[in-house]
Amino acid sequence: MAFRKRFTPRKKFCRFCADKNLPLDYKRPDILRDFITDRGKIIPRRITGTCAKHQRSLTTEIKRARQMALLFYTTVHSTDVKKKSV
Repeated sequence: MAFRKRFTPRKKFCRFCADKNLPLDYKRPDILRDFITDRGKIIPRRITGTCAKHQRSLTTEIKRARQMALLFYTTVHSTDVKKKSV
């Protein structure tokens, strides 16, 4: 009988706890873009592995960056997506 290897997911870790020098700030949209989907949704912590404390502040900073127009709300607002011209 052949035994199959079971899939073992990699241990998730909080990037902000691991690297204390990594700034969590709305003025750094390049870092915040890693935590939102291409549709503009904030990725939950069960997927990213961010701890609860940093996920709360990450959500706040993403929302601040959206207010300041550094990040987009939806794909309609994204600069990557071109609108259809009629």
